[in-house]
Amino acid sequence: MLLDEDPINRDWIISGTPVARSAQWSVSKDGTTTTHVWDCTKGRFRWYFHADEIVHIIEGSVTVQADGIAKRTLGVGDAALFRAGSWSEWEVEEYVRKHAILSSPLHPTVSFGVRAARRVARVFRPKAK
Repeated sequence: MLLDEDPINRDWIISGTPVARSAQWSVSKDGTTTTHVWDCTKGRFRWYFHADEIVHIIEGSVTVQADGIAKRTLGVGDAALFRAGSWSEWEVEEYVRKHAILSSPLHPTVSFGVRAARRVARVFRPKAK
């Protein structure tokens, strides 16, 4: 998959000159969930998550530290969840490439309606015999 330049906000860079690229490869019918490939070269920076994001490292590694959570190195095969509205610090020693699933949080009233509809559906779901 060809990746496009996706510069990291200069105000977020702590050290180095990280170069990031990305590409979106799918979107849900309702537009709330997208999937991406993202890569980055060596550098250290803070990152703000505007959506819930599940990352799966497919090449290289990155050391991350979220506010209030211990530092952790993610390598090939590792996955992690970063919640919408949170910040974390990323340190890429050489290179990292990840798949990312981003899910935009629903407005609380919509979220309540979805949960209620699911509960009602479970009550009326036919029982397996």
